[in-house]
Amino acid sequence: MTHDRIHAKQPPHHVDRWSVGTVVSTAKRDGHWVVTVATNTGDDVDLRVTLAVRDLFLGRIDAESPVGEDVWYRVHGNG
Repeated sequence: MTHDRIHAKQPPHHVDRWSVGTVVSTAKRDGHWVVTVATNTGDDVDLRVTLAVRDLFLGRIDAESPVGEDVWYRVHGNG
């Protein structure tokens, strides 16, 4: 399975390949972490990442909850 990519901080490389959004909600589903992100076009996108990526992401935000936080993302999977 191909997973999506997320960063809690702006990536230092290939910035043009990443989109920015705001975390709307999160859920654990089928052994993955699903992050729903509001895009700059007003749409929502569900990103599916591993639980290890979740742990890294949560460790890098400055808030107790990721909801409302900005995220840099790349859609690869969702399949």
